[in-house]
Amino acid sequence: MATAPALPRLQIALRKSPLSLCHAQYIRDRLLALYPSCEIVLRGVTTQGDLIVDRPLADIGGKGLFIEAIEKSMADGAAQLAVHSLKDMPMEVSEGFTIAAVPAREDPRDTLVSDKYTSIESMPAGAIVGTSSLRREAQVRRRNPGVTVNVLRGNVATRMARMQEGRYDAIVLAAAGIHRLELNHRIAAYLDPDEFVPAVGQGALALECCSDRPDVIAMVAPLIDLPTLHAVTAERAFSRKLAGSCKTPIAGHATFRGSELRLVGLIASRDGQDMIHAEMTAHVDPRDPNMQAADTLGRALGDEFIARGAARFQTV
Repeated sequence: MATAPALPRLQIALRKSPLSLCHAQYIRDRLLALYPSCEIVLRGVTTQGDLIVDRPLADIGGKGLFIEAIEKSMADGAAQLAVHSLKDMPMEVSEGFTIAAVPAREDPRDTLVSDKYTSIESMPAGAIVGTSSLRREAQVRRRNPGVTVNVLRGNVATRMARMQEGRYDAIVLAAAGIHRLELNHRIAAYLDPDEFVPAVGQGALALECCSDRPDVIAMVAPLIDLPTLHAVTAERAFSRKLAGSCKTPIAGHATFRGSELRLVGLIASRDGQDMIHAEMTAHVDPRDPNMQAADTLGRALGDEFIARGAARFQTV
């Protein structure tokens, strides 16, 4: 058991969605196991990203729309910690804030959810696939140019309901969220992360706080999983090097094989017909608290993509 925290009471900010609540409850339970005398309160925050669900995220301001209101709640003192899906966080953390911990990652893969089909390739021309992600759209179109990809946003239950209403023949969702919500039975197929590359940070949680709160940083430090932190550091460095945004289909997935960190990257046109897909490895000690080697790996793969003409994919 950890030493008693400096804070007798901790308020955690989160998005008002069932999945965000699952994430926050998981972190709360981990912290209570360490600090049983601490009172931990969960505070739901309505974000702009949750309010506007009829347009692609890229058209309404990007990932920051899920973060701004939550960061304001911490800046105002209404919360001391936030729990985010790391894939929803911008590549540059807002000034005055820090990612204090990244716990062990859940399954980073994407899944196909469908009552009709068990693979993207088996869908007939005109079948409708729902997703709000340009990254997923590009990779779906690459594997089956005949399908129609339509925008689908909202929480997991909403997306599944839209499919059951007959508006979509299949949807693509992150495995981690489905697992957290105990909806594994809805998965028709897991998508190979080497071939259908996940979003940068997918499956990982980010614990964010104000950078001037060493007490909060110290409190969540025991939750850091170093192998996960190395992996997502490499992925985010890769995306940052390419100036990745919600308007460019970029993907990155890093995994350890012993002391070798392997990073697979992808950048594509929205229709998936033009794509760079490559990988790079580096020797990285998964127990080392210094993230420099992982960051260098991500930037090096980004440099390779730039040398291969990645600038042609960028959208202003």
